[in-house]
Amino acid sequence: MAIVVDAHHHFWDTSDRRYDYYWMTDELAAIRGRFGPDDMRPLLAARGIDRTVLIQTIPSLPETEQFLATAAATDFVAGVVGWVDLIDPDVASTLARLKARPDGHKLVGIRHQAHDEPDPDWLRRPDVQRGIGAVGSAGLTYDVLVRSRELPAALDLVRAFPENRFVIDHIAKPNIREHEIEPWASLMAPLAAFPKVWVKLSGMIEEDDWASWTADDLKPYVQRLLDWFGPGRLIFGSNWPVCLLAGSYARVFDALVEALGDIPRGDRERIFGANALEAYRLDHRP
Repeated sequence: MAIVVDAHHHFWDTSDRRYDYYWMTDELAAIRGRFGPDDMRPLLAARGIDRTVLIQTIPSLPETEQFLATAAATDFVAGVVGWVDLIDPDVASTLARLKARPDGHKLVGIRHQAHDEPDPDWLRRPDVQRGIGAVGSAGLTYDVLVRSRELPAALDLVRAFPENRFVIDHIAKPNIREHEIEPWASLMAPLAAFPKVWVKLSGMIEEDDWASWTADDLKPYVQRLLDWFGPGRLIFGSNWPVCLLAGSYARVFDALVEALGDIPRGDRERIFGANALEAYRLDHRP
């Protein structure tokens, strides 16, 4: 049977004072608290999901180390996309140290909240690109967390490293609430020319009206991405527990099935599993 993968979710405990969840404003109070493997396990079982990818939430090396330990102790977590200081001149050594840990085989990628940087050209900076080059040299995928504002810089980044693997998170967060297609579409489509760029069909309902969104709102975006990237470079991610602001885990999963429409079974299996295995080189064996 085909492996089903949720390639984007988080864990956190906001009572842990070691970590500063700076982005979790009062508007997001509903997702404060503790969300861990035991909370997620029944949600995965209900939709037949076999494996997951755990994604960093803050710029914290200790969080990455904790996530690696959690992944090693959790049967369904196949990989971790962590954080390192990309502009640290010694970033390559940091990556090597993480990979050398007993649980270091769980490290499959690196991410930085580029859309939180004041500079929309942050991804063009030479020191940042040097760090992302080190990520690729370490055999890891780089998750690109941007909005439309940062997509031009993301395109230049991909051009600079055509052999590296990149995953665009949350379809680059267009303003779905306002049914915005442009400038997102014109900025996103050129990335499809690079065969080692994948896109996560994740985080979409959070960009819509939390109280009134429907799967029909997602279709214009999902269908364009299918046209540009094809079914071989799109990846399912729940963005749990952030998704709880707007809908349950099951509703997120079912809405994407509906937004994809009547596609062949093999294409659906790729989007909900095989593409994540390829993009992150996941070891999904028991």
